Amino acid sequence: MIIKNILLFLSCFSITAFAAEKVVMVNSAPGNARVEYGIDRVKTALEKQGYLVDVSPKAKASKKDWKISVGIDTVQTIAKEGYSVKTVGQSIAIKGKDASGALYGCIDLIAKLNEKKSLPADLNYSDHPEMVLRGACIGVQKPYYLPGRTVYEYPYTPEVFPWLYDKAMWIKYLDMLVDNKMNSVYLWNGHPFASLVKLKDYPFAVEVSDEDFKKNEELFAFLTKEANKRGIWVIQMFYNILVSKPFAEHYGIKTQDRSRPITPLIADYTRKSIAAFIEKYPNVGLLVCLGEAMDTYDDDREWFTKTIIPGVKDGLKALGRTDEPPIILRNHDTDAKMVITASLPLYKNLYTMNKYNGESLTTYQPRGPWTAVNKGLSELGSIFIENVHILANLEPFRYGSPDFIQKAVKAMHSAQGANALHLYPQASYWDWPYSADKADKRLLEMDRDWIWYSAWSRYAWKADRDRSDEVNYWSARLDSMYQCGTDAAKNILTAYEEDGEISPQLLRKFGITEGNRQTFLLGMFMSQLVNPKKWTTYPEFFASCGPEGELLSEYMTKEWNHQPHVGEIPPQMIATAVAHGAAGAKAIELAAPHVTKNRAEFERLRNDVHCYDAFANFFALKVKTAMLAMEYGHSGRIADLDSAAALLDKSLVYYRRLVDLTKDTYLYANSMQTGQRKIPISSAGGKNKTWAELLLHFEEELATFRKNIAFVKQNGGNAVRTVQPLKAAEVTLLDKSQQFYPLMKGEKVFGDKEYQINAVADELKQLKGIRFNFENQASAGTTVAFENKKPVNVLVGYFNTPKGEYAKAPKLEIDASANDFGQADVKIFNAVEIPDRAAVNVHSYTFPAGKNKLTLGKGALMILGFTDASEKITPRNAGLGGEGDAGNVDWLFN
Repeated sequence: MIIKNILLFLSCFSITAFAAEKVVMVNSAPGNARVEYGIDRVKTALEKQGYLVDVSPKAKASKKDWKISVGIDTVQTIAKEGYSVKTVGQSIAIKGKDASGALYGCIDLIAKLNEKKSLPADLNYSDHPEMVLRGACIGVQKPYYLPGRTVYEYPYTPEVFPWLYDKAMWIKYLDMLVDNKMNSVYLWNGHPFASLVKLKDYPFAVEVSDEDFKKNEELFAFLTKEANKRGIWVIQMFYNILVSKPFAEHYGIKTQDRSRPITPLIADYTRKSIAAFIEKYPNVGLLVCLGEAMDTYDDDREWFTKTIIPGVKDGLKALGRTDEPPIILRNHDTDAKMVITASLPLYKNLYTMNKYNGESLTTYQPRGPWTAVNKGLSELGSIFIENVHILANLEPFRYGSPDFIQKAVKAMHSAQGANALHLYPQASYWDWPYSADKADKRLLEMDRDWIWYSAWSRYAWKADRDRSDEVNYWSARLDSMYQCGTDAAKNILTAYEEDGEISPQLLRKFGITEGNRQTFLLGMFMSQLVNPKKWTTYPEFFASCGPEGELLSEYMTKEWNHQPHVGEIPPQMIATAVAHGAAGAKAIELAAPHVTKNRAEFERLRNDVHCYDAFANFFALKVKTAMLAMEYGHSGRIADLDSAAALLDKSLVYYRRLVDLTKDTYLYANSMQTGQRKIPISSAGGKNKTWAELLLHFEEELATFRKNIAFVKQNGGNAVRTVQPLKAAEVTLLDKSQQFYPLMKGEKVFGDKEYQINAVADELKQLKGIRFNFENQASAGTTVAFENKKPVNVLVGYFNTPKGEYAKAPKLEIDASANDFGQADVKIFNAVEIPDRAAVNVHSYTFPAGKNKLTLGKGALMILGFTDASEKITPRNAGLGGEGDAGNVDWLFN
């Protein structure tokens, strides 16, 4: 028996010993970090499959051994970062056009090895990327403001960002990027320089401790080294004009102030900060955002040409460099074409970047003014980068529709001329690296949303791929993830792709904004559906982020007037969304019994699919409610209101289902949890971020609607509530040259113009405005200094016009400080009628008791008076000087 066991052991040993194939790997580009990294990755993958690997330039392979050589061949007729892979017998040659190409050839071989479970034979192909930059971004920011700071102001410290110093996490993330053949990573922060450089002239400007400063130096040295060997370019983004908190306190100024002019002090500090950064971190690129704290496009041009470019040049001169590394200019809150045109005589290597669908994902059929802007930037002759930004309408559920993403990338090429991609995390940007999922241990967003990164990078590399091949490819990936078999994997893919249409379709038709101020998947209030203009909509969004079609108000007017419809219409969109939700839910249930791997993650995905189904039904019923309410606005039939109330009640059945699906699975819906999030309701103080919280508001909305229906029945079919005038607060103007005037018919609006008031909203009739000179406001802005014993609201009237001589209303999409005084929302729409002038919308700025100063940017506007801060203004459309009272049923829900 003992002898038999010994013989069996020796037999097994012999089989094991002689079954392992040997692979000799040869580095034909010794000393190149990227090639060495690629070879090391291939070696690890081979050993995982049971191969014996010898990496040595001197090693000789026998006839039975595999030989893999990796090198660089610059004479190949393939594009930058391209590579060729060729098999002759048992030899595989990987040749890169450059070091990155050689590395990508290694990554490609690993993918084929993992798919086949052995080295593939008969390889003979080449490949190269279509988009020259393919990058992802990380927000070095938080869901909340730090004490004593405002938006974007987050120093680099272990206390605020412990993950930033986690080297193992960085290796994991960088490996994920290179596995997807991505070659850039962007770090987004308001003012990073005071965490990374010290200035001789401003030693007090540093806002981290000496210990943390050393950690930041070590971090950037580590990060740039590890990124470089993976072919990844690290790019630091920053906003303008921001200064460090210690710098601001030293000089008694604000860290950021949109209405502040450029000053020599701030320009000098910023120029020297950039120069020191370039000198210290020469391999880190710069992404420049000329906002959100500068007033005019002329300021942008001056700042970029006289501060930023000179700062970069100063840093290069200190290094003795004569080359020009790329500077990326983000077309946000600026006119990038104007700035680039002025800058090219000074600096040639300029890239541009702009958002694809704004701050959401809405369409693969972009058009209109935003597409025209992107197309124009792509025609400047440099690299134009598409920014897939924020994804406010996708938070927090999983999104992974390869079909939608492939079509979107194709549109970037064909419609907008892009040749580079900048990709935001699919969700939880403000809470990165974590996802919003509620779990025993917080999930990493990069793990949860693997398909998001894989799909965008795959099509950024090559967009034109056969649809049937892609179905097979993604089904194989999903089968590998869940080990569920091909049929079940295809059902999972179907669920992803069905759900992938729901939020994009609904937002582009019914949303207030594509911007970060709306968390779409929390739902919307009826007021926002029946009277969206009151909540500040932007025509460019609807004209740009989807196919031609009709918004709800336009559709209902045409229906009432029996006019033909054009393009996408509301009933079609909600019906399609409900169908997508049902199809996705059916597909995921067909797959569920077959999943044998990563079951916990599958259940989270399964739950998300049912969340989308519940949301689609909830939202469709709210839209149907809105349609009936707007029908009542035309017909006066009270029966329409009773039917609407029944539908609104039914919508809450689906919303309660959504609450049940999310209460134990999600920490929040929106990762930005500040006052900047306004729609459907403010998230200030981290509130109103879950469906359970919103349910209470939606139930109250239904109760209010029923109460107001009873009011209509009691007072007659055309009853509307009486609007009470606001009472003027006691305020002393500190500038004696400024005088009050009554808001009444015949009063001049400006001291140097003949424009006169024809009518004002009832709310304003007891208030007194302050008269300014039009030309002074247009050239220098508006300042009001005053003293008040109680907290007050300052009512400011903004003219609803794009003309440059008028002040721009607060807009959170381009100005993160646009709600610092509670001013972001329109309080009274179309509040003042001035013949031959645009309509006037009223915003409210709240100030505490004491001496105060309101400083507004350049452009004409109206100061309409002061009210007690406790006096509530019910938002409405007064219908003066505008397009009429499109929201004449809005009051029913308030």
